[in-house]
Amino acid sequence: MCGTTFSSARAKRTPEMSDEIEYDELPLVYSCSGCSSAAQLANDLAVSLDRDGVAEMSCIAGVGGGVAPLVDTATSGRPIVAIDGCPLECTKQCLDRHDVAPDRHYVLAEHGVAKEYHTDYDNEAAERLRRKLASEIEALAETA
Repeated sequence: MCGTTFSSARAKRTPEMSDEIEYDELPLVYSCSGCSSAAQLANDLAVSLDRDGVAEMSCIAGVGGGVAPLVDTATSGRPIVAIDGCPLECTKQCLDRHDVAPDRHYVLAEHGVAKEYHTDYDNEAAERLRRKLASEIEALAETA
């Protein structure tokens, strides 16, 4: 399974722990979630950042589809982080449709992540990227 080791390496967040996080004060994170290993890593990174209380994940499919409440969230003025798996930049293009420019845009291919089909991503690379992104997004949140 994609990210089995990566996902299970984190401590499981309980509902009580989530209640302690002021999500509406965190940056928003949007990610690709396509069929390649790079896309699944992008999604798993965004989920991890959300579960760890670093950023609040929102739905890029809803933004791309013009779903009003999700577009409202994207255009709320909160800092935005976009994570794309490959140079097609589908996440960024969905945001662009609504004139939303991400404060941080990560293209995992630029960080050495291969776009492969029918296989899982590398868990060591995933953990390295998770630490890097978490550190940079925490710094972004402090300046917001």
